[in-house]
Amino acid sequence: MTQAQTAHIDPHLIPTLEEVSDPEIPVLTVLDLGVIREAVEQNGLIKIKLTPTYSGCPAMDVIGDDLTAAFAKQGKKVEVDLVLAPAWSTDWISEKGLRKMEEYGIARPLKESADKEALLGNKKLVKCTNCGSTNTHLVSQFGSTACKALFQCDDCQEPFDYFKCLK
Repeated sequence: MTQAQTAHIDPHLIPTLEEVSDPEIPVLTVLDLGVIREAVEQNGLIKIKLTPTYSGCPAMDVIGDDLTAAFAKQGKKVEVDLVLAPAWSTDWISEKGLRKMEEYGIARPLKESADKEALLGNKKLVKCTNCGSTNTHLVSQFGSTACKALFQCDDCQEPFDYFKCLK
């Protein structure tokens, strides 16, 4: 089940939601990232349900404040609630978001079926965002944020972030 199949968003709220970016990956909107579970307007109040990318993600507080500020410009009040179940998955990132991420220099999370070799103890296949090679290696499981790992390309020698798969 994808985020698009399960989220309920009032269409008239989409333009404002598209103004709010992830503070850790500013090229992604909250809609690209798929963290908005619900956004509805009821009796003049915008009610938003937000699912963190992982438990304890520090960006959620900032996103909640940014959502409140974006709608406040329109004179609207916002109530933001964190929803932990179902847990967020990298499958919820939109295709548009995945493209933006790669253009920004972060390797997109792999689909389960594309990474079977890692399950067999073989090399994880991650595509370099600079030259496109899959001749890459893990430098550190911990990247610039908790949701990213640091890889390096063995062909062009460039380091790059990889967005970890969370399922």
